[in-house]
Amino acid sequence: MFAAEIFMHRFLLSSAVRTFNPEEADWFYTPVYTTCDLTPAGLPLPFKSPRMMRSAIELIATNWPYWNRSEGADHFFVTPHDFGACFHYQEEKAIGRGILPLLQRATLVQTFGQKNHVCLKDGSITIPPFAPPQKMQAHLIPPDTPRSIFVYFRGLFYDTSNDPEGGYYARGARASVWENFKNNPLFDISTDHPPTYYEDMQRSVFCLCPLGWAPWSPRLVEAVVFGCIPVIIADDIVLPFADAIPWEEIGVFVAEEDVPKLDSILTSIPTDVILRKQRLLANPSMKQAMLFPQPAQAGDAFHQILNGLARKLPHGDNVFLKPGERVLNWTAGPPGDLKPW
Repeated sequence: MFAAEIFMHRFLLSSAVRTFNPEEADWFYTPVYTTCDLTPAGLPLPFKSPRMMRSAIELIATNWPYWNRSEGADHFFVTPHDFGACFHYQEEKAIGRGILPLLQRATLVQTFGQKNHVCLKDGSITIPPFAPPQKMQAHLIPPDTPRSIFVYFRGLFYDTSNDPEGGYYARGARASVWENFKNNPLFDISTDHPPTYYEDMQRSVFCLCPLGWAPWSPRLVEAVVFGCIPVIIADDIVLPFADAIPWEEIGVFVAEEDVPKLDSILTSIPTDVILRKQRLLANPSMKQAMLFPQPAQAGDAFHQILNGLARKLPHGDNVFLKPGERVLNWTAGPPGDLKPW
């Protein structure tokens, strides 16, 4: 789910928007692959990411003039960690670290989005997490299959290894889902991840998309692709590509504090409203905008990112610095982040 950084690089290598003449370029993309520094369990290890990013920026600033003329204001980076360029999976520690100071002028393309949050700076482009298009395509079932499951969710409700006392993970929202609805016949919820997971989503009316360590998860992509109405439980979330996807019309937003009322909220939605949301979700362009297919296709997430970058052009007068002018502080940030990579 963190692979958007790699697939964006692969897309640009063969894209018609690429130029080999840097003087023609509107934007510069720097692939750093911070999410490829993994734990033994195969999860991104964000603690070294700031040093990796600093090292990459030092490299391009030393070898070419383009970073220095704008201090990164015409550069963009894909940072698909839990809390983007704050580079930590726990919110409190991410907030304490803040966005890497060297990225303050660059445009960040990231999965994390939450209003008025330290880890989402102005001008960022929020994107969906990566979900494997070919794998989902292989599990499609006939579109007229009855949706016999009212509410569906598979995933953790507690993270006892990282949150042994409970209440911190998902701000308690997932625990509340389990405690209130584990025995409710309308709710098909479990920690089990069956081989029929994708098929089950296509048989469901509503798919819960609660926050975890961060507000976002691949369930949002899966719900849209499989036509299951996403029930978004993540206060102040900033969703991807709002100009291409009418989130308010296709989804249901439930405040974290209202999770105990989920059953009454969902059962009170009129049938005609449900059908209208399902018709909108059936639109192929809606699904395409959430995916990173290989090769790229018109209207997909790659092109939505390009649209976001294009809307930021032309660069304003404040982008390019005067000769000798400097804005960024290269020695700012937590001491551990300043160590050489």
